[in-house]
Amino acid sequence: MTTLQKGDKAPAFSGKDQDGNSHTLSDYKGKKLVVFFYPKADTPGCTAEACDLRDNYQRFQANNYALLGVSADAAKKQAKFKEKYDFPFPLIADEDHAVIKAFGVWGPKKFMGREFDGIHRTTFVIDENGIIEEVIAKVETKAHAAQILK
Repeated sequence: MTTLQKGDKAPAFSGKDQDGNSHTLSDYKGKKLVVFFYPKADTPGCTAEACDLRDNYQRFQANNYALLGVSADAAKKQAKFKEKYDFPFPLIADEDHAVIKAFGVWGPKKFMGREFDGIHRTTFVIDENGIIEEVIAKVETKAHAAQILK
């Protein structure tokens, strides 16, 4: 789905998190950044993925990684999701799909024989200089941290 590939410059995104705080790519210069896109807050797959990242958060920090979750959910829903599962990382409420489209993860999907447009569960690992190190399109929700931290 995404046209961004390893070696590409990451999009200069800007989005607001569950508390209304702004996040941009330049905020993370000098750190590795994991931007994970998920279809819907507080659904089984998205919860498994985010909880796996939460449970391995100290390993990410020890390796100079920051994490940023993104979905099209409203800030209020993102805040409830973050609070319910005690996530130590911000969740971008991208209701206008600006960040989602900048990364190219919005498009046609199939679910139970029905076709519709939605967010493709995809993770981007961005290096300290804003270059995409890895694109993970086949996310293993229960073992996602292992996919990233290899």
